[in-house]
Amino acid sequence: MTKATFGLMEKARDELAKRFLNLKERRELTDDHAKPMHHDAQWAHIPEKFCRFDRHPGYEKMLVPQSAADRLGLVNPFFKSHDGVAGATTLIDGRTYINFSSYNYLGFSGHPKINKAAKDAIDRYGTSASASRLVAGERPVQRELEEALAELHDVEDCVVFVSGHATNVSTIGYIFGPKDLVIHDTLIHNSSLEGIKLSGAARRSFPHNDCAALDSILGDIRGQFERVLIIVEGLYSMDGDIPDLPRLIEIKTRHKAFLMVDEAHALGVLGKTGKGIREHFGVSGKSVDIWMGTLSKTLASCGGYIAGERALVQNLKYFAPGFVYSVGIAPPLAACALEAIKIMLDEPERVARLQERGAQFLVLAKEHGIDTGLSQGFAVTPAILKSSLRAVKVSSRMFESGINVQPIIYPAVEERAARLRFFICHAHTEAQLRIAVQTLASAH
Repeated sequence: MTKATFGLMEKARDELAKRFLNLKERRELTDDHAKPMHHDAQWAHIPEKFCRFDRHPGYEKMLVPQSAADRLGLVNPFFKSHDGVAGATTLIDGRTYINFSSYNYLGFSGHPKINKAAKDAIDRYGTSASASRLVAGERPVQRELEEALAELHDVEDCVVFVSGHATNVSTIGYIFGPKDLVIHDTLIHNSSLEGIKLSGAARRSFPHNDCAALDSILGDIRGQFERVLIIVEGLYSMDGDIPDLPRLIEIKTRHKAFLMVDEAHALGVLGKTGKGIREHFGVSGKSVDIWMGTLSKTLASCGGYIAGERALVQNLKYFAPGFVYSVGIAPPLAACALEAIKIMLDEPERVARLQERGAQFLVLAKEHGIDTGLSQGFAVTPAILKSSLRAVKVSSRMFESGINVQPIIYPAVEERAARLRFFICHAHTEAQLRIAVQTLASAH
Protein backbone atom coordinates (compact mmCIF):
# COMPACT_ATOMS: atom_id res chain seq x y z
CA MET A 1 0.00 0.00 0.00
CA THR A 2 1.45 3.39 -0.98
CA LYS A 3 1.67 6.35 1.40
CA ALA A 4 -0.77 8.26 -0.79
CA THR A 5 -3.34 5.43 -0.63
CA PHE A 6 -2.88 5.14 3.11
CA GLY A 7 -3.39 8.88 3.50
CA LEU A 8 -6.65 8.80 1.54
CA MET A 9 -7.93 5.93 3.73
CA GLU A 10 -7.05 7.88 6.88
CA LYS A 11 -8.86 10.96 5.58
CA ALA A 12 -11.96 8.94 4.66
CA ARG A 13 -12.00 7.30 8.09
CA ASP A 14 -11.80 10.70 9.86
CA GLU A 15 -14.60 12.09 7.68
CA LEU A 16 -16.87 9.14 8.57
CA ALA A 17 -16.08 9.61 12.26
CA LYS A 18 -17.09 13.29 12.07
CA ARG A 19 -20.35 12.44 10.32
CA PHE A 20 -21.13 9.84 12.96
CA LEU A 21 -20.48 12.32 15.81
CA ASN A 22 -22.61 15.00 14.15
CA LEU A 23 -25.47 12.56 13.67
CA LYS A 24 -25.19 11.41 17.27
CA GLU A 25 -25.25 15.03 18.53
CA ARG A 26 -28.34 15.86 16.45
CA ARG A 27 -30.16 12.80 17.87
CA GLU A 28 -29.26 13.78 21.43
CA LEU A 29 -30.57 17.32 20.84
CA THR A 30 -33.91 16.08 19.59
CA ASP A 31 -34.34 13.46 22.33
CA ASP A 32 -32.75 14.30 25.66
CA HIS A 33 -34.61 11.44 27.30
CA ALA A 34 -33.97 8.64 24.85
CA LYS A 35 -35.50 5.37 26.03
CA PRO A 36 -33.76 1.96 25.75
CA MET A 37 -34.94 -0.26 22.93
CA HIS A 38 -37.51 -2.93 23.79
CA HIS A 39 -38.76 -5.91 21.86
CA ASP A 40 -41.92 -5.19 19.92
CA ALA A 41 -44.94 -6.14 22.02
CA GLN A 42 -46.06 -8.29 19.10
CA TRP A 43 -43.32 -10.80 20.00
CA ALA A 44 -43.45 -10.51 23.80
CA HIS A 45 -44.76 -14.08 24.07
CA ILE A 46 -41.59 -15.54 22.52
CA PRO A 47 -39.39 -16.99 25.31
CA GLU A 48 -35.87 -15.62 25.80
CA LYS A 49 -34.42 -19.10 25.19
CA PHE A 50 -35.31 -18.71 21.51
CA CYS A 51 -33.26 -15.52 21.25
CA ARG A 52 -30.10 -16.48 23.12
CA PHE A 53 -27.33 -18.93 22.27
CA ASP A 54 -26.49 -19.44 25.96
CA ARG A 55 -29.99 -20.92 26.36
CA HIS A 56 -29.62 -23.30 23.44
CA PRO A 57 -30.30 -26.93 24.52
CA GLY A 58 -26.98 -28.12 23.07
CA TYR A 59 -24.99 -25.55 25.02
CA GLU A 60 -26.84 -26.27 28.25
CA LYS A 61 -26.26 -30.01 27.74
CA MET A 62 -22.54 -29.35 27.29
CA LEU A 63 -22.37 -27.50 30.62
CA VAL A 64 -23.54 -30.53 32.65
CA PRO A 65 -20.49 -32.83 32.19
CA GLN A 66 -18.21 -29.78 32.20
CA SER A 67 -19.55 -28.75 35.60
CA ALA A 68 -19.22 -32.31 36.94
CA ALA A 69 -15.60 -32.49 35.76
CA ASP A 70 -14.83 -29.16 37.44
CA ARG A 71 -16.30 -30.36 40.76
CA LEU A 72 -14.22 -33.53 40.61
CA GLY A 73 -11.07 -31.64 39.66
CA LEU A 74 -10.71 -33.55 36.38
CA VAL A 75 -8.73 -32.20 33.44
CA ASN A 76 -10.82 -31.46 30.35
CA PRO A 77 -9.83 -34.33 28.02
CA PHE A 78 -10.88 -32.45 24.89
CA PHE A 79 -9.10 -29.89 22.71
CA LYS A 80 -5.64 -30.61 24.07
CA SER A 81 -2.96 -28.56 22.34
CA HIS A 82 -0.20 -30.64 20.72
CA ASP A 83 3.11 -28.91 20.26
CA GLY A 84 4.40 -31.04 17.38
CA VAL A 85 3.64 -34.03 15.18
CA ALA A 86 1.24 -36.41 16.93
CA GLY A 87 1.96 -40.08 16.36
CA ALA A 88 3.01 -42.86 18.74
CA THR A 89 4.14 -40.05 21.05
CA THR A 90 3.16 -36.40 21.31
CA LEU A 91 4.20 -33.24 23.14
CA ILE A 92 1.55 -31.50 25.25
CA ASP A 93 2.43 -28.52 27.47
CA GLY A 94 6.10 -29.40 27.26
CA ARG A 95 5.64 -33.04 28.34
CA THR A 96 6.01 -36.08 26.11
CA TYR A 97 3.13 -38.57 26.24
CA ILE A 98 2.63 -42.04 24.81
CA ASN A 99 -0.18 -41.21 22.42
CA PHE A 100 -3.18 -43.36 21.53
CA SER A 101 -5.35 -40.57 20.12
CA SER A 102 -3.88 -40.26 16.64
CA TYR A 103 -4.88 -41.65 13.25
CA ASN A 104 -1.29 -41.33 12.05
CA TYR A 105 -1.35 -45.09 11.46
CA LEU A 106 1.73 -45.45 9.26
CA GLY A 107 3.65 -42.43 10.50
CA PHE A 108 3.20 -40.40 7.32
CA SER A 109 2.21 -37.14 9.02
CA GLY A 110 5.58 -35.47 9.51
CA HIS A 111 7.42 -37.88 7.18
CA PRO A 112 10.27 -35.97 5.44
CA LYS A 113 9.32 -37.08 1.90
CA ILE A 114 5.70 -36.12 2.44
CA ASN A 115 6.63 -32.76 3.93
CA LYS A 116 8.82 -32.13 0.90
CA ALA A 117 6.01 -33.05 -1.50
CA ALA A 118 3.74 -30.52 0.20
CA LYS A 119 6.43 -27.80 0.13
CA ASP A 120 7.20 -28.43 -3.54
CA ALA A 121 3.49 -28.13 -4.36
CA ILE A 122 3.32 -24.82 -2.51
CA ASP A 123 6.26 -23.50 -4.52
CA ARG A 124 4.60 -24.54 -7.78
CA TYR A 125 0.87 -23.97 -7.16
CA GLY A 126 0.59 -21.89 -3.99
CA THR A 127 -1.37 -22.85 -0.91
CA SER A 128 -4.94 -22.92 -2.26
CA ALA A 129 -6.94 -23.84 -5.34
CA SER A 130 -9.04 -20.75 -4.47
CA ALA A 131 -12.24 -21.90 -6.19
CA SER A 132 -14.27 -24.83 -7.45
CA ARG A 133 -12.40 -27.04 -9.91
CA LEU A 134 -15.47 -27.13 -12.16
CA VAL A 135 -15.36 -23.42 -12.89
CA ALA A 136 -11.80 -22.37 -12.09
CA GLY A 137 -9.87 -25.31 -13.49
CA GLU A 138 -7.65 -28.01 -12.03
CA ARG A 139 -4.05 -28.58 -11.02
CA PRO A 140 -2.38 -31.74 -12.34
CA VAL A 141 -1.66 -33.00 -8.82
CA GLN A 142 -5.38 -33.14 -8.05
CA ARG A 143 -6.05 -35.51 -10.93
CA GLU A 144 -2.91 -37.51 -10.21
CA LEU A 145 -4.22 -38.15 -6.70
CA GLU A 146 -7.63 -39.23 -8.00
CA GLU A 147 -6.04 -41.59 -10.49
CA ALA A 148 -3.85 -43.11 -7.78
CA LEU A 149 -6.84 -43.62 -5.49
CA ALA A 150 -8.87 -45.22 -8.29
CA GLU A 151 -6.00 -47.62 -8.98
CA LEU A 152 -5.69 -48.35 -5.27
CA HIS A 153 -9.33 -49.44 -5.17
CA ASP A 154 -9.22 -51.22 -8.55
CA VAL A 155 -11.98 -49.05 -10.07
CA GLU A 156 -12.38 -46.68 -13.02
CA ASP A 157 -12.29 -43.25 -11.45
CA CYS A 158 -12.30 -41.15 -8.29
CA VAL A 159 -13.32 -37.68 -7.12
CA VAL A 160 -11.71 -35.90 -4.16
CA PHE A 161 -13.67 -33.61 -1.82
CA VAL A 162 -12.20 -31.20 0.73
CA SER A 163 -13.83 -32.86 3.77
CA GLY A 164 -14.39 -36.50 4.67
CA HIS A 165 -17.65 -35.77 6.46
CA ALA A 166 -18.90 -33.63 3.58
CA THR A 167 -17.99 -36.40 1.13
CA ASN A 168 -20.62 -38.71 2.59
CA VAL A 169 -23.18 -35.96 3.16
CA SER A 170 -22.94 -34.62 -0.38
CA THR A 171 -22.67 -37.97 -2.18
CA ILE A 172 -25.54 -39.73 -0.42
CA GLY A 173 -27.59 -36.54 -0.33
CA TYR A 174 -27.28 -36.01 -4.07
CA ILE A 175 -27.36 -39.54 -5.53
CA PHE A 176 -30.38 -40.83 -3.59
CA GLY A 177 -33.86 -39.39 -3.08
CA PRO A 178 -37.35 -39.78 -1.54
CA LYS A 179 -38.23 -42.87 -3.56
CA ASP A 180 -35.10 -44.70 -2.43
CA LEU A 181 -33.99 -46.68 0.62
CA VAL A 182 -30.68 -46.42 2.46
CA ILE A 183 -30.02 -49.28 4.85
CA HIS A 184 -27.00 -49.13 7.09
CA ASP A 185 -25.15 -50.85 9.90
CA THR A 186 -26.27 -49.51 13.29
CA LEU A 187 -22.70 -48.33 13.99
CA ILE A 188 -22.33 -46.32 10.79
CA HIS A 189 -20.64 -42.91 11.00
CA ASN A 190 -22.59 -39.69 11.56
CA SER A 191 -21.62 -38.40 8.11
CA SER A 192 -23.64 -41.16 6.45
CA LEU A 193 -26.65 -40.47 8.66
CA GLU A 194 -26.54 -36.78 7.79
CA GLY A 195 -26.30 -37.64 4.10
CA ILE A 196 -29.38 -39.86 4.37
CA LYS A 197 -31.31 -37.02 6.02
CA LEU A 198 -30.35 -34.68 3.22
CA SER A 199 -31.37 -37.17 0.55
CA GLY A 200 -34.90 -37.60 1.88
CA ALA A 201 -34.61 -41.35 1.33
CA ALA A 202 -36.21 -43.86 3.67
CA ARG A 203 -33.75 -45.06 6.29
CA ARG A 204 -33.44 -48.46 7.94
CA SER A 205 -30.65 -49.92 10.03
CA PHE A 206 -29.63 -53.52 10.62
CA PRO A 207 -27.87 -54.94 13.71
CA HIS A 208 -24.11 -54.49 13.67
CA ASN A 209 -22.43 -56.86 11.22
CA ASP A 210 -25.56 -59.02 11.04
CA CYS A 211 -25.73 -59.98 7.37
CA ALA A 212 -28.61 -62.38 7.96
CA ALA A 213 -30.74 -59.54 9.35
CA LEU A 214 -29.80 -57.32 6.40
CA ASP A 215 -30.78 -60.07 3.97
CA SER A 216 -34.10 -60.58 5.74
CA ILE A 217 -35.00 -56.88 5.79
CA LEU A 218 -34.23 -56.48 2.10
CA GLY A 219 -36.23 -59.61 1.33
CA ASP A 220 -39.25 -57.99 2.97
CA ILE A 221 -39.10 -54.41 1.66
CA ARG A 222 -36.75 -54.14 -1.34
CA GLY A 223 -39.65 -54.04 -3.79
CA GLN A 224 -41.10 -50.88 -2.22
CA PHE A 225 -38.25 -48.66 -3.43
CA GLU A 226 -36.43 -47.64 -6.58
CA ARG A 227 -32.74 -47.47 -5.65
CA VAL A 228 -31.40 -49.16 -2.52
CA LEU A 229 -28.05 -48.37 -0.91
CA ILE A 230 -26.33 -50.51 1.73
CA ILE A 231 -23.70 -48.66 3.79
CA VAL A 232 -21.03 -50.29 5.97
CA GLU A 233 -17.55 -49.38 7.18
CA GLY A 234 -14.41 -51.28 6.22
CA LEU A 235 -13.06 -50.92 9.77
CA TYR A 236 -15.40 -49.61 12.44
CA SER A 237 -13.64 -46.71 14.12
CA MET A 238 -15.49 -47.06 17.40
CA ASP A 239 -15.20 -50.83 17.88
CA GLY A 240 -12.30 -51.99 15.72
CA ASP A 241 -14.01 -54.84 13.87
CA ILE A 242 -14.71 -55.45 10.18
CA PRO A 243 -17.73 -56.64 8.16
CA ASP A 244 -18.06 -59.81 6.08
CA LEU A 245 -17.47 -58.12 2.73
CA PRO A 246 -17.91 -61.19 0.46
CA ARG A 247 -21.31 -61.90 2.06
CA LEU A 248 -22.35 -58.26 1.68
CA ILE A 249 -21.43 -58.35 -2.02
CA GLU A 250 -23.54 -61.47 -2.51
CA ILE A 251 -26.52 -59.88 -0.70
CA LYS A 252 -26.37 -56.58 -2.59
CA THR A 253 -26.12 -58.41 -5.93
CA ARG A 254 -29.10 -60.66 -5.23
CA HIS A 255 -31.29 -57.77 -4.05
CA LYS A 256 -30.21 -55.40 -6.86
CA ALA A 257 -28.82 -52.85 -4.42
CA PHE A 258 -25.76 -50.61 -4.33
CA LEU A 259 -23.04 -51.27 -1.75
CA MET A 260 -21.04 -48.41 -0.23
CA VAL A 261 -17.99 -49.11 1.96
CA ASP A 262 -16.49 -46.36 4.11
CA GLU A 263 -12.75 -47.06 4.21
CA ALA A 264 -11.76 -44.08 6.38
CA HIS A 265 -9.99 -46.25 8.96
CA ALA A 266 -9.35 -49.32 6.82
CA LEU A 267 -7.02 -47.73 4.27
CA GLY A 268 -3.43 -48.36 5.32
CA VAL A 269 -4.58 -50.72 8.08
CA LEU A 270 -6.12 -53.72 6.30
CA GLY A 271 -4.57 -55.82 3.55
CA LYS A 272 -0.99 -56.87 2.91
CA THR A 273 -0.10 -53.51 1.35
CA GLY A 274 -2.72 -51.36 3.09
CA LYS A 275 -5.23 -51.25 0.24
CA GLY A 276 -8.06 -51.87 2.67
CA ILE A 277 -10.80 -54.42 3.15
CA ARG A 278 -10.95 -55.51 -0.49
CA GLU A 279 -7.30 -56.58 -0.28
CA HIS A 280 -7.93 -58.21 3.09
CA PHE A 281 -10.64 -60.43 1.58
CA GLY A 282 -9.12 -60.69 -1.90
CA VAL A 283 -12.17 -59.34 -3.75
CA SER A 284 -12.33 -57.16 -6.86
CA GLY A 285 -12.73 -53.45 -6.26
CA LYS A 286 -15.42 -53.35 -8.91
CA SER A 287 -17.62 -55.65 -6.82
CA VAL A 288 -18.32 -52.68 -4.52
CA ASP A 289 -20.30 -49.83 -6.08
CA ILE A 290 -19.06 -46.92 -3.96
CA TRP A 291 -15.75 -46.76 -2.16
CA MET A 292 -15.46 -43.87 0.25
CA GLY A 293 -12.32 -42.87 2.10
CA THR A 294 -10.60 -40.01 3.86
CA LEU A 295 -7.19 -38.43 3.35
CA SER A 296 -6.65 -37.30 6.93
CA LYS A 297 -5.68 -40.58 8.54
CA THR A 298 -3.19 -42.91 6.83
CA LEU A 299 -2.63 -40.46 3.98
CA ALA A 300 -1.57 -37.57 6.26
CA SER A 301 -3.64 -34.92 4.49
CA CYS A 302 -7.18 -33.57 4.69
CA GLY A 303 -10.29 -34.37 2.65
CA GLY A 304 -12.36 -37.28 1.41
CA TYR A 305 -13.01 -39.17 -1.81
CA ILE A 306 -15.45 -41.36 -3.70
CA ALA A 307 -14.09 -44.06 -6.01
CA GLY A 308 -16.10 -46.24 -8.36
CA GLU A 309 -17.30 -46.45 -11.94
CA ARG A 310 -16.77 -43.43 -14.17
CA ALA A 311 -20.49 -42.69 -14.51
CA LEU A 312 -20.79 -42.26 -10.74
CA VAL A 313 -17.72 -40.05 -10.49
CA GLN A 314 -18.65 -37.83 -13.43
CA ASN A 315 -22.15 -37.38 -12.03
CA LEU A 316 -20.71 -36.21 -8.72
CA LYS A 317 -18.17 -33.91 -10.37
CA TYR A 318 -20.83 -32.04 -12.31
CA PHE A 319 -23.71 -32.01 -9.85
CA ALA A 320 -22.84 -32.91 -6.23
CA PRO A 321 -23.11 -29.63 -4.28
CA GLY A 322 -20.20 -30.49 -1.97
CA PHE A 323 -17.91 -30.65 -5.00
CA VAL A 324 -19.43 -28.18 -7.46
CA TYR A 325 -19.86 -25.33 -4.97
CA SER A 326 -16.78 -25.97 -2.86
CA VAL A 327 -13.14 -25.09 -3.38
CA GLY A 328 -10.94 -27.80 -4.87
CA ILE A 329 -8.49 -29.60 -2.61
CA ALA A 330 -5.44 -27.45 -1.88
CA PRO A 331 -2.44 -28.52 -4.01
CA PRO A 332 -0.12 -29.21 -1.03
CA LEU A 333 -2.78 -31.44 0.53
CA ALA A 334 -3.21 -33.36 -2.71
CA ALA A 335 0.56 -33.69 -3.10
CA CYS A 336 1.18 -35.10 0.37
CA ALA A 337 -1.67 -37.63 0.05
CA LEU A 338 -0.29 -38.74 -3.32
CA GLU A 339 3.19 -39.17 -1.85
CA ALA A 340 1.75 -41.12 1.10
CA ILE A 341 0.15 -43.62 -1.29
CA LYS A 342 3.49 -44.14 -3.04
CA ILE A 343 5.37 -44.74 0.22
CA MET A 344 2.67 -47.07 1.55
CA LEU A 345 2.92 -49.27 -1.53
CA ASP A 346 6.73 -49.12 -1.56
CA GLU A 347 7.08 -49.95 2.14
CA PRO A 348 4.55 -52.68 3.04
CA GLU A 349 6.59 -53.43 6.15
CA ARG A 350 4.89 -50.41 7.75
CA VAL A 351 1.50 -52.04 7.30
CA ALA A 352 2.82 -55.37 8.59
CA ARG A 353 4.20 -53.76 11.71
CA LEU A 354 0.99 -51.85 12.36
CA GLN A 355 -1.01 -55.07 12.12
CA GLU A 356 1.45 -56.79 14.46
CA ARG A 357 1.23 -54.01 17.04
CA GLY A 358 -2.57 -53.89 16.82
CA ALA A 359 -2.81 -57.62 17.49
CA GLN A 360 -0.33 -57.36 20.37
CA PHE A 361 -2.31 -54.62 22.07
CA LEU A 362 -5.54 -56.63 21.88
CA VAL A 363 -3.88 -59.71 23.38
CA LEU A 364 -2.31 -57.69 26.20
CA ALA A 365 -5.60 -55.97 27.02
CA LYS A 366 -7.48 -59.27 27.21
CA GLU A 367 -4.74 -60.78 29.39
CA HIS A 368 -5.32 -57.95 31.87
CA GLY A 369 -9.08 -58.51 31.93
CA ILE A 370 -9.98 -55.39 29.98
CA ASP A 371 -13.28 -55.46 28.08
CA THR A 372 -12.23 -54.84 24.48
CA GLY A 373 -15.70 -55.20 23.01
CA LEU A 374 -15.77 -56.33 19.39
CA SER A 375 -12.21 -55.35 18.48
CA GLN A 376 -10.32 -57.68 16.16
CA GLY A 377 -6.98 -55.99 16.78
CA PHE A 378 -6.80 -53.90 13.61
CA ALA A 379 -5.31 -50.65 14.99
CA VAL A 380 -8.49 -49.72 16.90
CA THR A 381 -9.32 -51.22 20.29
CA PRO A 382 -11.77 -49.85 22.85
CA ALA A 383 -11.64 -50.35 26.59
CA ILE A 384 -15.30 -50.53 27.59
CA LEU A 385 -15.83 -48.89 31.00
CA LYS A 386 -19.66 -48.69 30.96
CA SER A 387 -19.83 -45.20 32.52
CA SER A 388 -19.10 -41.79 31.03
CA LEU A 389 -17.87 -40.44 34.36
CA ARG A 390 -15.63 -43.44 34.83
CA ALA A 391 -14.23 -43.08 31.32
CA VAL A 392 -13.34 -39.43 31.97
CA LYS A 393 -11.77 -40.30 35.34
CA VAL A 394 -9.65 -43.11 33.90
CA SER A 395 -8.59 -40.96 30.95
CA SER A 396 -7.49 -38.28 33.44
CA ARG A 397 -5.48 -40.79 35.48
CA MET A 398 -3.85 -42.13 32.34
CA PHE A 399 -2.92 -38.59 31.32
CA GLU A 400 -1.33 -37.96 34.71
CA SER A 401 0.73 -41.10 34.11
CA GLY A 402 1.98 -39.84 30.75
CA ILE A 403 -0.49 -41.62 28.45
CA ASN A 404 -2.86 -39.69 26.18
CA VAL A 405 -6.06 -41.59 25.33
CA GLN A 406 -9.47 -40.03 24.76
CA PRO A 407 -12.72 -41.02 26.46
CA ILE A 408 -15.77 -41.66 24.29
CA ILE A 409 -18.85 -40.79 26.31
CA TYR A 410 -22.62 -40.38 25.99
CA PRO A 411 -24.17 -39.29 23.64
CA ALA A 412 -21.44 -40.39 21.18
CA VAL A 413 -22.11 -43.91 22.49
CA GLU A 414 -24.71 -45.37 24.85
CA GLU A 415 -23.89 -44.78 28.52
CA ARG A 416 -23.27 -48.50 29.06
CA ALA A 417 -20.81 -48.44 26.16
CA ALA A 418 -18.70 -45.48 27.39
CA ARG A 419 -15.05 -46.24 26.76
CA LEU A 420 -11.50 -45.23 26.13
CA ARG A 421 -10.53 -45.68 22.49
CA PHE A 422 -6.98 -46.73 21.65
CA PHE A 423 -5.58 -46.06 18.18
CA ILE A 424 -2.39 -47.98 17.49
CA CYS A 425 0.34 -46.62 15.21
CA HIS A 426 3.04 -48.63 13.46
CA ALA A 427 5.64 -46.67 15.48
CA HIS A 428 4.35 -47.81 18.87
CA THR A 429 6.82 -50.09 20.62
CA GLU A 430 5.84 -53.25 22.43
CA ALA A 431 7.10 -51.64 25.64
CA GLN A 432 4.75 -48.67 25.15
CA LEU A 433 1.83 -51.02 24.64
CA ARG A 434 2.64 -52.92 27.83
CA ILE A 435 2.97 -49.71 29.87
CA ALA A 436 -0.38 -48.47 28.56
CA VAL A 437 -2.23 -51.68 29.33
CA GLN A 438 -0.69 -52.02 32.80
CA THR A 439 -1.56 -48.42 33.62
CA LEU A 440 -5.11 -48.91 32.35
CA ALA A 441 -5.57 -52.09 34.36
CA SER A 442 -4.53 -50.32 37.58
CA ALA A 443 -6.51 -47.15 36.80
CA HIS A 444 -9.86 -48.71 36.00
